[in-house]
Amino acid sequence: MALLRYVLRRLAQALVVLGIVIVLQFLLLHMAPGDVADVIAGESQASDPAFVQQLRSELGLDRPLPVQLLLHLQRVVTLDWGQAHSMDAPVWQLIAERLPATGLLMLSAIGLAVVLGVGLGMAAALQARRWLDGVISVLALLFYATPGFLVGIVMILVFSVQLQWLPMAGMSSLYDDSPAWLRMVDLARHLVLPTATLGLFYVAIYTRLMRAAMLEVLPMEHVRTARSKGLAPWRVVWHHAGRNALLPIVTMAGLQVSSLLGGSVIVETIFGWPGIGRLAFEAVFKRDVPLVMGVLLLSSVLVLAVSLAVDLLYTRLDPRIRLR
Repeated sequence: MALLRYVLRRLAQALVVLGIVIVLQFLLLHMAPGDVADVIAGESQASDPAFVQQLRSELGLDRPLPVQLLLHLQRVVTLDWGQAHSMDAPVWQLIAERLPATGLLMLSAIGLAVVLGVGLGMAAALQARRWLDGVISVLALLFYATPGFLVGIVMILVFSVQLQWLPMAGMSSLYDDSPAWLRMVDLARHLVLPTATLGLFYVAIYTRLMRAAMLEVLPMEHVRTARSKGLAPWRVVWHHAGRNALLPIVTMAGLQVSSLLGGSVIVETIFGWPGIGRLAFEAVFKRDVPLVMGVLLLSSVLVLAVSLAVDLLYTRLDPRIRLR
């Protein structure tokens, strides 16, 4: 019952935050010079002022700003996010088509970052001030300091151009009638380079966080007590030290969902990955305001949902934490 009350209260807070975000997004985008009517007229090479004014009237851009805001809020609530003029399709349909690709890329990148970061951080903490700790620290610093776009370009040159082990771009190079297992293998091969490019930066962050957290937890009394009972070393490290050390990792992973979405714009553009990030880049480049607002709204909802999931996950990792 307490959990249900907590979730309902957090959902109410999320709705308030989401409403503020929607209003701010609307105002910021409308502060930019020009509007959708100017873009459509420019693409159709129509310079007649009467035609531009007719477009503004049809799109509701000639109405006062508060009226436009109320109409936009009504469309958001009813999931009528408008028409993307640059692609001549509903915004919701375009986002729904691209969302699985970005979801797969983000889950792969965060999975790679957490698994490698936690493993390397534990190894560095257990071998603190030894050669292994030094090697891991240098690698983490290298991954952290290297820009993501440079990592992607280098990987393309090495693994796609020189060695020809992995495909350079896209999500698939097979036809739809190919066997399912062959299409899955092909998808995995296309996923390797974008996942590594997006995830290596976060591997460095999680490695440093996990190392610091483990060095803080290992000297604690409950860990020493577990060792004195003769428990297996792996059980002491994982169950008694690792679970407590994972709390900052979970916090950071939840906070960096928005950063992953921002990084996916660059990664998806470099590798031609048909996801939300590439869609956002194309929408901004073509001044497609409804599509930009739809992508921003989806990103806001995703960040709020992950924030709630992180709070709930805390109670599983640390029994001392209670939701009140």
